[in-house]
Amino acid sequence: MVWVTLSLGSNTRPYENICSCLDMLLLQFNDLALSSVYESVADQHPGICYLNMAAGFETDLPLPALVSLLKQIEDKHRRNRTTERSTEVTLDLDLLTYGDKAGAFNGVVLPHPDIMAKAYVLKPLMQIAGKKRHPVLKKSFNEIGKEQHALFAQPGQQLKPVTFEWHGRLLSKAN
Repeated sequence: MVWVTLSLGSNTRPYENICSCLDMLLLQFNDLALSSVYESVADQHPGICYLNMAAGFETDLPLPALVSLLKQIEDKHRRNRTTERSTEVTLDLDLLTYGDKAGAFNGVVLPHPDIMAKAYVLKPLMQIAGKKRHPVLKKSFNEIGKEQHALFAQPGQQLKPVTFEWHGRLLSKAN
């Protein structure tokens, strides 16, 4: 079994799409570690907001099979991949880590580079895997978060916790 982490994001019916995605993940993996849910501004489209979170779980699926499953889940949510930076994203699933794998594997870069560049990836990851180590840097994600504290204050990187409930489980509450 290998511990994996994902970043989940949506800006089109985000509550519905994230809940549905979590349902699909739970059916496949049984036990999910879930972060809080945050609202963030889209990188390329100011004014468009996303809901983002992270999920972690153990799996015995080989990396290619897991990547295929994640694409299938995106497809079931009608993910549009026809444009490079679509303004409507029903569901975006990014594989952040797959155990301690590092490198490029059939187009998938591990650990995901957005861990170091995007607050909406790093902060939720810290919540579910803060003590786990980055496979390349060999630092915990909590240590990386402390070093990257300026990232969270940069324009376009601010995160706003939102109230989010999934099957009666409060994942986060707005301040």
